[in-house]
Amino acid sequence: MLDEYYSILKIFGTEEINVIATCVRVPIFNAYSEALNLEFERKVGVEDARRSLKAFPGIKALDDPDKGAYPLPLDVSGTDEVYVRRIREGHSTSNTLNLWVVAENIRKGAALNAIQITEKMIELGLVG
Repeated sequence: MLDEYYSILKIFGTEEINVIATCVRVPIFNAYSEALNLEFERKVGVEDARRSLKAFPGIKALDDPDKGAYPLPLDVSGTDEVYVRRIREGHSTSNTLNLWVVAENIRKGAALNAIQITEKMIELGLVG
């Protein structure tokens, strides 16, 4: 769990983000699911978060409570995207959101992440 916490800090480039992540790991072939509790500097509305996530490359926000869409590990097998569902207000503080996240652990959780981080570092001129 600490590795995931430090990965988040590296990605956002700051230690000022409070992240409470609950990860339930069960023996499945090639995906993972996480329940995230994210704390922001200010209140972020569910609709604003939903719009932002839907516009972000590599994320599939399947948050349509009326349709009951719920990404499961079996559904994301063989995909590169991170699937987000159950975007809702958190209860730990007034400026938190809770999310359910599912992604394939080999493609997105390891190999593809390494490639995407390297590409970003090259784009930013951090490596030659």
